[in-house]
Amino acid sequence: MSSFASSGPAAVPTALVWDPALTAYNFGPGHPMTPARLELTARLANDLGIFDRPQVRMLAPEVAADEQLARVHSLEYIAAVRRVGQNPTLTDPAHGLGTEDDPAFAGMHEASARIAGGSLMAVEAVLDGSAVRSVNFSGGMHHAHREKASGFCIYNDAALAVARLLEGGVRRVAYIDIDAHHGDGTQSIFWNDPRVLTISLHESGLSLFPGTGFANETGGPDAVGSAVNVALPARTGDAGWLRAFHAVVPQLVAAFEPEVILSQHGCDSHRDDELAHLNTSVDAQREAALTIASLAARHCGGRWIATGGGGYNTTSVVPRVWSHLMAIATGTPVPLRTEVPPSWRSYVLEHYGAVAPLLMGEDADTWWRSWEVGYNPNDPVDRTVMATRREIFPLHGLDPWFD
Repeated sequence: MSSFASSGPAAVPTALVWDPALTAYNFGPGHPMTPARLELTARLANDLGIFDRPQVRMLAPEVAADEQLARVHSLEYIAAVRRVGQNPTLTDPAHGLGTEDDPAFAGMHEASARIAGGSLMAVEAVLDGSAVRSVNFSGGMHHAHREKASGFCIYNDAALAVARLLEGGVRRVAYIDIDAHHGDGTQSIFWNDPRVLTISLHESGLSLFPGTGFANETGGPDAVGSAVNVALPARTGDAGWLRAFHAVVPQLVAAFEPEVILSQHGCDSHRDDELAHLNTSVDAQREAALTIASLAARHCGGRWIATGGGGYNTTSVVPRVWSHLMAIATGTPVPLRTEVPPSWRSYVLEHYGAVAPLLMGEDADTWWRSWEVGYNPNDPVDRTVMATRREIFPLHGLDPWFD
């Protein structure tokens, strides 16, 4: 089967969240979660003209209030984040604060709550009808749990966005997470909520943090089948990654019939990312975003909210993937053969000493084999897909072998 190529409808009213204040989320020198990821993404999107498109509404986020954060986090945890942020010499291991992954820094609460505020603002734009799609590329902090920071994530803005959608009258939300790491925090928050379908496509916990996200994690007693996990073997490339995505995600979204899709687009599955062991390309991640846009158009009247997430190749991968994401959300994707603006390449060389790519794509072969042509029990990717389908598909009235 050839790769998905539909670009969807043109000129979709879209809200894009950005403000330089979001770069205050900064764990310090040498930490992988550098604010340069955000600065360079915004600069590239702007140089490509995405921010200036007539269908785009730019939103500058405010710091989320405690009562908003309390939709998914405890007040005790929120107070702990504020306390550590006011005195970064403190540590609070019980709440995951001041650790190697999540070092304390001045203003931690405000910086984290601003990212959360951005995702909540993206939700409000969809709820009030001023946008059909919205993107907060600074968000996607999917490892944060109700009571604990984890994996570079303080407040779980993705979970907060889902909770606000439910509070706003949305009856069913599909959360699709394509980060290389399991979306454990978001899964745990909605573990027993049948209104939320969480789907995570990630590297297996046998080889990667956080060590969870296996096929038999299927949801709580009141929501069995609401948690879906595709735990891919290390070194899975474009063909296997896209095959697994297309063998699980579209079928379950169709069966669940969500009213809104919220997706997390961590791009650390890229072959050049040093924090994971998958081998995808910018092209494949763009294709996954196109497919999610298509699923939203088909099942949700187009309503789609997207966030960023992980991704630590700062000058080559992250800005391109998330610029593609924003362009797709507007309804007018950037072609893969588009030249990276020389102004952006010069900026990267001058300020980061790195030679930036020439094109927005990588000329990757993103051909993937459809599940309908057969299942190979000797293929580790196929075994992973089949494990998920066997666990989940019957719970949604689907046949694990044929649907």
